[in-house]
Amino acid sequence: MRRSLLTITFLAFSFAIWAQQACIQGIVLDSLNVPLQGATISVPSLSKGTSAEKDGTFLLCLEPGNYQLEISFVGYKAVQKPVSLAAGDSLVIQATLNEDKTLLAQVTVVGKRELGPPRAGEFRVSSKELANFPAATADISRILATLPGVVASNELSSSYSVRGGNFDENLVYVNDIPVYRPFLVRAGQQEGLGFVNLDMVSGITFSSGGWQSKYGDKLSSVLNVGYKNPVEQAGSVNLGLLGGSAHVEGVSKNDRVNYTAGVRYKNSRYLLNTISVKGQYLPRFADFQSLVSIKLGKQTEAHKQKISILASYAQNRYFTKPESQEVEFGTFGRSFRMVAAFDGKEVLDYDIYQTGVKWSNTWDDKFNLDVIASGVYTAEREYFEVEGAYRLCDVNNNPASDQFKDCVVILGVGSNYHYGRNKLQATLLNTESRFSARWNDLQLTEAGIGARKERIEDVLNEYIFQDSSGYASTTDRVWAENLVDGYHVTAYLQHTVFSRDSIHILNAGVRTAYWTVNGQMLVSPRMQYVFTPTWSRKIAFKAAGGVYQQPPFYREMRNRQGVINRDLKAQVSYHALAGMDYSFRMNGRDFVFFSEAYVKYLDRLVPYDIDNVRLRYFGDNLARGWAYGVDFRVNGEFIPGTESWFSLGLLRTIEDIEGDTLGFIRRPSDQRVTLGIFFQDYLPNDPSVRIYVSALYGSGLPFSAPNNPAYRNFFKGDEYYRVDVGFTKVFSKKNDGKIFGGLKSIWLTAEILNLLGAENTISYTWVKDVFNQQFAVPNSLSARFLNVKLSGRF
Repeated sequence: MRRSLLTITFLAFSFAIWAQQACIQGIVLDSLNVPLQGATISVPSLSKGTSAEKDGTFLLCLEPGNYQLEISFVGYKAVQKPVSLAAGDSLVIQATLNEDKTLLAQVTVVGKRELGPPRAGEFRVSSKELANFPAATADISRILATLPGVVASNELSSSYSVRGGNFDENLVYVNDIPVYRPFLVRAGQQEGLGFVNLDMVSGITFSSGGWQSKYGDKLSSVLNVGYKNPVEQAGSVNLGLLGGSAHVEGVSKNDRVNYTAGVRYKNSRYLLNTISVKGQYLPRFADFQSLVSIKLGKQTEAHKQKISILASYAQNRYFTKPESQEVEFGTFGRSFRMVAAFDGKEVLDYDIYQTGVKWSNTWDDKFNLDVIASGVYTAEREYFEVEGAYRLCDVNNNPASDQFKDCVVILGVGSNYHYGRNKLQATLLNTESRFSARWNDLQLTEAGIGARKERIEDVLNEYIFQDSSGYASTTDRVWAENLVDGYHVTAYLQHTVFSRDSIHILNAGVRTAYWTVNGQMLVSPRMQYVFTPTWSRKIAFKAAGGVYQQPPFYREMRNRQGVINRDLKAQVSYHALAGMDYSFRMNGRDFVFFSEAYVKYLDRLVPYDIDNVRLRYFGDNLARGWAYGVDFRVNGEFIPGTESWFSLGLLRTIEDIEGDTLGFIRRPSDQRVTLGIFFQDYLPNDPSVRIYVSALYGSGLPFSAPNNPAYRNFFKGDEYYRVDVGFTKVFSKKNDGKIFGGLKSIWLTAEILNLLGAENTISYTWVKDVFNQQFAVPNSLSARFLNVKLSGRF
């Protein structure tokens, strides 16, 4: 009884003391809206403070009074905020810190965040640049395409490849939760909305090689997307000729719940009317996403916990009835024309449900435990039955002739009949625990263990019947029913060491994986190093290397006949890269020059061919290869107050397929030269009128003639080039005034997509003439298009 009375007295006394205090809650971000984990929030006069958590949030409780709050982060300019607190107050603030270029050389660690420049192969992009990007689709891949080493030569698709890899070799996370693409899509126009909703993004981190052990098992890249953790109410509405979107974000009155949610709708019908195949296009794509974060229990400096719930549903419907196609191709000396008529239709339906839950715990700002569970379910159906009849002829190229541009000789006639009835259902369940410990300011240890259950059921029934100038055949006959059911188990351990003088950062770790289907155990060591000398010039040298192994996924396991190879082994890539970041000032503005060289040795490769965005694998570990090159990028304020960049990538990737006697040949992703530009400007006398330019160039990719292994990847495709321009007028009021209906600003945008009218080729249709010679007829992407958008922000 006496002990109980003492306990009650102590609790009452503690509550009374707590009630007399006031608390400050908030979030610390950098200029890219990326949370600054480990930022220091202090009151110098009291010698008291705390540090920001992984998501940038913090909690600091003080006695009532007037204070000068200082928020700082090594490498960034500190911010002072005066605060006035009364007993029981709960003040919410948001602080944005700008990078201090003069301190770039002074790299250290505070809390659990590794400071200094991005690691080798790493880039960061803010939500501000994402929102302003002119593109046919509001997809993150269009932004990535302007970064060095990234190839995305199809404006209708969200797929991209990195440094000689393919579309299936990229990891994508949203708030540490893995997300996935659909399986059956074979053409860019069939794709719906990419998973990432740009309205909800706070910033992205992209690694094109040499990433740490804590990230998963792919060969080419990691994209880590951070969704917003709002501290105030906001939202947006966007309407355009190609679709629309809306989102809301905010925080509850008791500051315990943060939320952001968005809906999107895409209808590319008008854009698809500009491609070479004419017909009736009825694409309809829509999705809904939400992220809700809830603080659990009492938030104290000793223990903080919260739960985040990510939910997404995507409904995708694609229907088309192709009618006709007329394509002229060849050289200046000899031109050909193919005219085709079609009968039939294509239908692709798929619904994807993705969800994830993340439970986060932090103790004393030193130890952190995240438990993540997520799941994906997709049901996809692909029906097509299309017959096409074509006529191929020689075209008169003589401008002085009365028959100029007329067909003068019929080279061949024929028909193709494409039939398919394909269905797929997939369920992927993931669970993972991640732990980190900051032992002191110089030592950081991270570890994790996870498991994934995958079940994929697939029914394939498709074939092609060709009748070309008297030669008839049935090709690509596939009939199969497949089931892949297995478990992946993964684990990682890594340690980061920071030198006391803040010049060196070394990260080393190992990742293991085991898959029950093929019984293969994988061990992948990795290492990163950053050296920032204290020179007068602000330079950071970076290097990374390691083993990256990709366990087979369903697409790699299935060969062209639809047969599953359950003994397929993991593909492996040995990364080695080194580079530097050089920060400088020009005309009083900040710039960064990035350069990096890399080499990757590839083993146990599964060869593949590309048809539009469909990868057709050989289904066996038949090849080895190399990928090497250099990447350059310069970014900064070319125009005061804006961020622009120019990127250049030089690449060579080759492979040697076992038993083909060809030796090393170009891989399907061997795009030797890529150039990406994103540029912003505004009228000097009226900054509310803004201009955004996106430009891409890629040298020709190799391609093959069908059923002719001796000429695999022998032919060179056309170059890809595209310029998209956006013109925006912003109507807004200052001092947080409203225009009308609660709107803070209205954005009226006109975009000229494919400004130069480039006829970019995405794939080739092969036809024969009367002499049984084959001709590659190019299939073009979208032509010039004017898009108009109206946006409101509140």
